[in-house]
Amino acid sequence: MPGWKSALGEQIDATVEKTFPEVRKQVRWNTPFYGKDDGWFLAMYCFKNYVQITFMSGASLDPVPPKASKVEGTRYLEIHEHEALDKEQLAAWVRQALKLPGRQL
Repeated sequence: MPGWKSALGEQIDATVEKTFPEVRKQVRWNTPFYGKDDGWFLAMYCFKNYVQITFMSGASLDPVPPKASKVEGTRYLEIHEHEALDKEQLAAWVRQALKLPGRQL
């Protein structure tokens, strides 16, 4: 992840690990995926102007992450360069996602 995105990626990764120390990680298609025994619950994509956190079952989270997806149930959070990561909200979403079925890819 180039430039400012690298530090943000490290914050996201550290928040997920702190919230769920047993997290399974895998990089597929240049994309970090985070999972548990029954599948994946989160992914991180790096775009030119922002980093996108993908919640596989985001439509079931409270509050629902702000951006809709064409994939049923999936929601996104986009973080741009001068925006701060809300670590508490991310951790809350991870805790909720852990109670939902993981997604097989």
